[in-house]
Amino acid sequence: MYKPPFTLTSVMFDYAANITEKIGQINNYNNLRKMPILRKNNRIQSVHSTLAIEANSLSLKQVKDVINGKLVIGFEREIREVKNAYKAYEQITKINPYSIDDLLYVHGILTNGLIEESGKFRSGNEGVFDEDNNCIFIAPKPDLVMDLINDLFNYIKENKDKINPLILSSVFHYEFVFIHPFSDGNGRMARLWQNIILSHWKEVFVYLPIESLIKKYQKEYYKVIDDCNNSGESTEFIEFMLKMIDESLNNLLKNINKEVSNTDEYVNKLLEVMDYNIPVSAKELMNKLNLKSINSFRKVYLKPALNMGLIKTTNPDKLTSKNQRYYKD
Repeated sequence: MYKPPFTLTSVMFDYAANITEKIGQINNYNNLRKMPILRKNNRIQSVHSTLAIEANSLSLKQVKDVINGKLVIGFEREIREVKNAYKAYEQITKINPYSIDDLLYVHGILTNGLIEESGKFRSGNEGVFDEDNNCIFIAPKPDLVMDLINDLFNYIKENKDKINPLILSSVFHYEFVFIHPFSDGNGRMARLWQNIILSHWKEVFVYLPIESLIKKYQKEYYKVIDDCNNSGESTEFIEFMLKMIDESLNNLLKNINKEVSNTDEYVNKLLEVMDYNIPVSAKELMNKLNLKSINSFRKVYLKPALNMGLIKTTNPDKLTSKNQRYYKD
């Protein structure tokens, strides 16, 4: 049976232990499902980040507007990428992570109207390019793709109860990028499919925007892939992905703690009308809260939330600036 080359290391075991402990902490928050804003914002962050890695230029706010059905002018292809990606991510809990048919189905959603070979394995040669458009890898020939994908899915399926899913999903991610089975959408599919594998292991991964951390460390992401291509094994990439997952869980725990913190009624009302990382003006917030008095808003809502560190300003040096915006971090 085909076995992807990698070495189990103490770094992997340490990360796996830390991650498992944090998942336990999150599972203690029985009201995670009752945080729809947090969950939806994390999903939007996943979509924005995975597309930004592939050079989609839409901002987080524009991506949010597209998903919420608001008008975004121009960027027709990029808008379609957002709509497709969001639909694809909505499939996470509905499909079989070990099914090639489901893989093709989701790729068809992700690339609908964008490429000719949507939902089909590629018929031509492909390469992997970094964010500077440098070719860092030439993919296997197209006539090898079907056998390679079959081998990979068989390996993942046969080892799902033998190898820690954190490690196994990272192996899949790297090997999928190496095979590069599609004419377009390979990186997006690799990141999404790792989420799918993990989400079928622990529900928390449905809400975890690992892609945001990959975007943050994008240069390292490409470098690690290149290093593994040169070394002929995925050990370094697995360690990198475990680091991304661990840091993503840190952020999720921080945001959950903010949601359930013992804040007063008015601050909670303010937080409920704000989205993570979307700056808004005081006037917009007052409209959402149906308030008329700017003085009352600042005293009862805004100042306490700022003092608690629950929201931040875009211009901390000029708190009274007319261009000041506020956001949940």
